[in-house]
Amino acid sequence: MDARLNYFASPTAGKVLKYFMSAGKALKDSPLPAATQELVALRVSQINGCAVCIDMHTKEAAAAGETSVRLNLVAAWREATVFTEAERAALELAEEGTRVADAATGVSDTVWEHAAKHYDEEQLTALVILVSFMNSANRLNIITRQPAGDYEPGQFH
Repeated sequence: MDARLNYFASPTAGKVLKYFMSAGKALKDSPLPAATQELVALRVSQINGCAVCIDMHTKEAAAAGETSVRLNLVAAWREATVFTEAERAALELAEEGTRVADAATGVSDTVWEHAAKHYDEEQLTALVILVSFMNSANRLNIITRQPAGDYEPGQFH
């Protein structure tokens, strides 16, 4: 499959994505645990059907030592026993924050309060920005049909 647009060849994309990717780097350096970041990025991408981001975040998480069991169970995290309560709270917030059109209410107070029990304000800020960032990245890739499968861990670092 060929992409509809080549972001690397576009002067406009080059200008915009430079800043967009620097936001992603700032998130990586945030106090939100790295494992949580990868699990959330993966779950948001699964919901949106973004193969490029699923490929990237599965490989990045594995390269960082994440187990295949946990990676394979992200899609069914509610029934899985391999996630911490904090990770479960982050995944739930990520789902509600991604499915805003489905629920038409955004993130519920219950989900927010559950996440706030496990994360401080800076971590919650990073989590909210990460969910928004991933939804945007997913759309950039899905709209232009960016092909997946060739990502190498660390490729964009």
